[in-house]
Amino acid sequence: MSATVSTPVVADTHTLIWALFDPSRLSVAATAALASAETARLPVYISSVSIVELRYLVEKGKFTAADYDALLNVLRDPETAPTVVALDIEIADGLKQIARTDVPDMPDRIIAATARYLGLPLVTCDRQIQASGIPTIW
Repeated sequence: MSATVSTPVVADTHTLIWALFDPSRLSVAATAALASAETARLPVYISSVSIVELRYLVEKGKFTAADYDALLNVLRDPETAPTVVALDIEIADGLKQIARTDVPDMPDRIIAATARYLGLPLVTCDRQIQASGIPTIW
């Protein structure tokens, strides 16, 4: 899928972090996909598991509590917030379509299942997800 076409997208955890705190780490295609969705006022979705994953990264010392709070402020701002997609029965059941051997990390599988459930490309640098058959942008 071309990143220049305006479409809603799903952003994985790294994409969300980099878009907010270090945009230079995003690929040209990822930057274009996020900007295109924003310009067209289309949603950028994130899985609720990304928020849990970020909380875990704070506990591991890989993400600061201040950065986590800043992220929560962005998520709570109705003008700028990505749209959070809750983990529900349909997404959980959709995990069966994403082989654990292809995407072994459970948060990554949930994020991929969220993109598949929504029928949207996933903006991710994760090579395992890219190789799994999930439509991705990077």
